[in-house]
Amino acid sequence: MPVQPKRSAQRGRSRSSSWALYAGLLLVLAVALIWAWSGLRSSPNTGRPKPGPKDEAVFALYGGSPSCKSCHEEAYALWMHSHHARAERLIDPEIDGVAFQSHFKFSHGSNRDWVQTRDGQFEIVTAGIDGRQQPFRPERVLAVNPLHQFLIPAPGGRYQATELAFDPNHPDWFNVYGEDDRRPGEWGHWTGRGMTWNVMCAACHNTRVRKNYDFQSDFYRTTMAERGVGCEACHGPMEDHNAWQAKHPKQTGDPTIRKLSRGQWLSTCASCHSRRAELTGDFRPGDDFFDHYSLTIPDETDLFYPDGQIRDEDFEFTAFMGSAMRASGVLCIDCHEPHGSKVRMVGNNLCMVCHAAPVPPAPKIDPATHSFHKPGTRGDNCVDCHMPQTVYMQRHARHDHGFTIPDPLLTIQFGIPNACNRCHDDRDAQWAIEFTEKWYGDRMLRPTRTRNQVMARAKQGDEAARPDLVALLSTETNAFWRAVSAGFLRRWSHLPEVNQALLRATHDTNSLVRSMGLRSLESLIPAGNAAVLGAYRSLLSDPVRGVRIDAAWGLRSGLDTNSPAGADLLNYLAHVVDQPSGSLQAGVFHLDRQNLPQAMEYFRRALMWDTNSAPLHHAFAVGLSMEGKIHEAVTSLRAACRLAPGDVEYRFKLGLALNETGHHQEARAALEQAVVLDPRFVRGWYNLGLAYNDDGQSAKALEALQRAERLDPTSAQIPYARATILARAGRIDEARAALSRVLELEPANASAADLLRALNR
Repeated sequence: MPVQPKRSAQRGRSRSSSWALYAGLLLVLAVALIWAWSGLRSSPNTGRPKPGPKDEAVFALYGGSPSCKSCHEEAYALWMHSHHARAERLIDPEIDGVAFQSHFKFSHGSNRDWVQTRDGQFEIVTAGIDGRQQPFRPERVLAVNPLHQFLIPAPGGRYQATELAFDPNHPDWFNVYGEDDRRPGEWGHWTGRGMTWNVMCAACHNTRVRKNYDFQSDFYRTTMAERGVGCEACHGPMEDHNAWQAKHPKQTGDPTIRKLSRGQWLSTCASCHSRRAELTGDFRPGDDFFDHYSLTIPDETDLFYPDGQIRDEDFEFTAFMGSAMRASGVLCIDCHEPHGSKVRMVGNNLCMVCHAAPVPPAPKIDPATHSFHKPGTRGDNCVDCHMPQTVYMQRHARHDHGFTIPDPLLTIQFGIPNACNRCHDDRDAQWAIEFTEKWYGDRMLRPTRTRNQVMARAKQGDEAARPDLVALLSTETNAFWRAVSAGFLRRWSHLPEVNQALLRATHDTNSLVRSMGLRSLESLIPAGNAAVLGAYRSLLSDPVRGVRIDAAWGLRSGLDTNSPAGADLLNYLAHVVDQPSGSLQAGVFHLDRQNLPQAMEYFRRALMWDTNSAPLHHAFAVGLSMEGKIHEAVTSLRAACRLAPGDVEYRFKLGLALNETGHHQEARAALEQAVVLDPRFVRGWYNLGLAYNDDGQSAKALEALQRAERLDPTSAQIPYARATILARAGRIDEARAALSRVLELEPANASAADLLRALNR
């Protein structure tokens, strides 16, 4: 099933009375967009990615699942009845007739919809993209149990997945968004691009999908080797195997057999069972996951809890990567029979395969004394406590594959849920603490608790977490958590000890850690940090494509796009440009390469596709300001602030833009709101000081600049601004002291030296 979509840096100039809009906008835009994952210009001017092989050549390598049956009857029989085999299918009157009986009428949000059968055709009557209630005829069905989602053909070669789904177990219809009232025209409405099958569903519900999107015509010509997740979706193309077997019946030594390593099997499962961004759209079994995908991991957003538990619709792989099970070498296929996809054993017997003997490094567990729950009740099963369920799409309960240990203390400290209170929802976390401490005592004081506390503090932006994150980056044995640590360190990357730790991370043996190290260092590129630039350049030739793309993106303004890493980046941008986030990233690419007209084309198209995106309005404001359309830029920034009222950067940029248009009082108000949103926002305090000074409020100006200087004692610009105000106020000794501080930080600062000489005459 597709992820259900959500609704959708330079300082001012040295002269204290001058403000900068574009520079500040662009730096923050670039840093914010890089990891949203979200004709292209190259050097010298060959602007498009090279086309890959044609569909016919690719699909000729595939034999189709039925060709496997004669030799692999048992595996084929298991697969035939699996969710994989039926992940996508055509409408079937025998199966789907019950869903389209006329008595199914239902309300959701502001909609009153129904289903019907007319002229022998099934129809869903709901609001279309124009808001008008009308019948739509589905052609295909996604998923098996506990719900069916229907695919409706749409213009541009698209299929749209309905927000209305049928639960065959009850049976009834429901809205996968629950009470969220999506409206036509929104990105997340069923008619919007957030529910376009070609990009959101097709690849994981079918075998070897080729999206085939054309940006100029905005048209899809999506094709596939086989509908549903067939044998070759996991084993790779097998037509050569079929041909060899036909010529050499019952003979050994088949040279076409390609056995996958355990790591390759993990990548194959992860290619669909993960929340990730596509880099290529061309994964094949045997490939490295990180050559084709960028994995979503815990960060400052609410996608995951700080301990790695799933929160949003995250699927299984990320949580599994953070688990002790994966760190010990366990794979999906160790617990799941791969053809039928069901677990290999029922109940605790599966866990006891490793934990009864035990099999090192698995600890020995005695179920009778470990669970403290009566046999046969909830809580006596290992999965009840270590794989708690979260319901997605209103009906689909999924087990968390992080195999976390319930810790009610983290619930009290940071709001991280624990399995005890998920079940005993009539009790509070303090009650759960009393029992866990009584039952397990000092065993609750485990290293994972300490690590989770560090991650939770880091997510809150707590400065005290910084040294612990730096330590984890070198001492944590699970590479996944080293990568998470590197990501959280982004906000402190300018500090020397953090900078050095992140540079070391770019040499880590794990590609995800290298990627996160690069991403966290990127804000230092505009300043020309030699060590950071060196790290980026060296990783342009990294063996893993995901790392190469990260390096190429960071160096995009001067990147040779005819280089291998440049080609990787171009291919990535071309692949994701059919979504607003991808078009936005392509726009940033062109903006940073001084191609404003091309950038604005991408920004405008992205906004047309998603008018409710604050980052898109923000990016569009950057382009408008560069075009000299400052009043229009203000309008876009107001929209961004309305859509994301808690975002300090948007409020700050609005203040800068309002000042440029002469709305000084509104500008000050916007900057005041920015520092209320984030009292540690240095640039906000600095520019607020300039605004107060322009208004003749020198006392307030000095107070704001002093706040900024306390927050960033390494900036020479802030004491220089303070010195100019003090000098004009006749407070010469204080001005001299401020200038001395500037020269201490920047001995070559000619402006400060000239002003100090003038004051000493």
